[in-house]
Amino acid sequence: MPDSWSSLKSMVMKCVVFLLLLHAFSLALENGLMRTPPMGWLAWERFRCNIDCKADPHNCISETLFMQMADHLAMDGWRDLGYEYVNIDDCWMAMKRNMMGHLIPDPERFPRGIKALADYVHSRGLKLGIYGDLGTHTCAGYPGTTLNCIEQDALTFAQWGVDMLKLDGCYSSSDEQAQGYPRMSKALNATGHPIAYSCSWPAYRGGLPPAVNYTLLANTCNVWRNFGDIQDSWESVLSIVEWFSKNQDILQPAAGPGHWNDPDMLIIGNFGLSLEESKSQMALWTIMAAPLFMSTDLRVISASAKEILQNKLMITINQDPLGIQGRRILQSEDRHAISLHNFPCTAQFYRECCL
Repeated sequence: MPDSWSSLKSMVMKCVVFLLLLHAFSLALENGLMRTPPMGWLAWERFRCNIDCKADPHNCISETLFMQMADHLAMDGWRDLGYEYVNIDDCWMAMKRNMMGHLIPDPERFPRGIKALADYVHSRGLKLGIYGDLGTHTCAGYPGTTLNCIEQDALTFAQWGVDMLKLDGCYSSSDEQAQGYPRMSKALNATGHPIAYSCSWPAYRGGLPPAVNYTLLANTCNVWRNFGDIQDSWESVLSIVEWFSKNQDILQPAAGPGHWNDPDMLIIGNFGLSLEESKSQMALWTIMAAPLFMSTDLRVISASAKEILQNKLMITINQDPLGIQGRRILQSEDRHAISLHNFPCTAQFYRECCL
């Protein structure tokens, strides 16, 4: 009898532990995606909303541009280093939904459609990201995703084979955002097609508690924008770094495998940063465990910018599976000291990963 009672107690305890673990996992966004900070290429900072394909066919937002960037990611060593996403931003849509109420791409600039573009990107061993906006319109004035369209648009993206959604927040209220961002998370998961989810939600609410609930964000989004858009200047980079450092006690605990703070794109290879400033942005984004999304023209990128963005040491640190965001521990005039807790600083490691 005592042995039977002991076995029963052991079984009960195992069941309790299992249920507790099940409950804990059910509270998190466990779609299995972005266990390390995502890496790839994003159109916005370099190409903005250039839709004049007659005057500027080489640089306008079109399927040709994204196919060419996919080619360069695959051919020029980017993909093999982890840069796997080709991300469309605003201005890809037609100005109106179709007769069935579905989002559609601009027929002149994307004549073969997004599904064909996704297939092309996938054939290069890459993933396709797309842009939407939780509101009546996108930031550039294209059709938005209102609350009654969330499930429909999620299914559309899944049917196209899209691998990532960036959901902006122009033209929506705080109440609509509070409802819409979690609903889109559930809708994407319900499609059965794995779609990583980038939310601009906290950036529209000031980026800090109590307006922003980072526990809820980690249970909703894989990546989130906390702060304003980066511009092509060193001053913009510094303003982002300063905000993140000032608020690191709030931001650092929120980040980790599957859910990341996003200080915005890497602008290395454009026009606003010097060589040393470019190296600094790469190092700072690396230490912050930030997504590494380049926004530059890979067709004409300089050798020096390419060397910075393809630095194996930086990428290895950024992609550490522990996903611990670094902290600023000292600032004195123009000097900063950064603490990094998850990197094996050994000569052997340096030789193996970096030489």
